[in-house]
Amino acid sequence: QVQLVESGGGSVQAGGSLRLSCVASGRAFSSYTMGWFRQAPGKEREFVAAISWSGGSTSHADSVKGRFTISRDNAKNTVYLQMNSLKPEDTAVYYCAARFGPWGPYVILSTQTAYNAWGQGTQVTVSS
Repeated sequence: QVQLVESGGGSVQAGGSLRLSCVASGRAFSSYTMGWFRQAPGKEREFVAAISWSGGSTSHADSVKGRFTISRDNAKNTVYLQMNSLKPEDTAVYYCAARFGPWGPYVILSTQTAYNAWGQGTQVTVSS
């Protein structure tokens, strides 16, 4: 089972930027479909972004489209979430998720139940 470790969270003012990283241990990272989710206080965890194992296909939630960008570097076993123009409503714990899949290079997973490996989360706080 792949192990995931997120980093890059912190506190920023509205309009600022952060880049989250998620490093995966183990082999075959390039065969994992990856996703980012977030959970704000008192709310359910929600989808943020996902990327196919090839990196050739991505998906972003409407709430972050145009501000956040998911990417991956398979040589470094790392997936990133670049977050720009941050808003107070982006405040949450951000989780990285992974799922090994014998599927095509453009498959995206956007539901929590599709993933079977999760990181511990990293806190992002955006102040107004």
